[in-house]
Amino acid sequence: MAREFSRTDRVAQQVHKEVASILQSEVKHKFPDLMMVTVSGVEVSRDLAHAKVFVTFYDTDEIRIEHNLKRLIDLKGMVRSILAKRLRMRSVPAIAFVRDASITEGIRISNLVSKTVAEDERRSSGDTAEPEGEKDN
Repeated sequence: MAREFSRTDRVAQQVHKEVASILQSEVKHKFPDLMMVTVSGVEVSRDLAHAKVFVTFYDTDEIRIEHNLKRLIDLKGMVRSILAKRLRMRSVPAIAFVRDASITEGIRISNLVSKTVAEDERRSSGDTAEPEGEKDN
């Protein structure tokens, strides 16, 4: 009987689950300023030697996001060694943390669309007054 997912997909799913758990349990306690991060996806190479771990930061300050990403990159050795203890594999993939801005970008675009729809509805109703936040001072 054929398997439903390829081995790379299964390994990626397991790495995703374990790295998210490591970030929540191990890293969170040692580095409390690195709390607003989540693993949004993992891509594993066909030879299972490398894994790209996509992380999302729930913060709006770009400087802090870059600082936290650099901190994660510095901690990748520790994360990989903990991952090696949890996975039942002969060799654990080398980890590379990559910032995934798709969730925050999606929220930004959704807000822009909502704002534009509200403005169009206001204009179509014949209301010519400017919205509260957009008056010139």
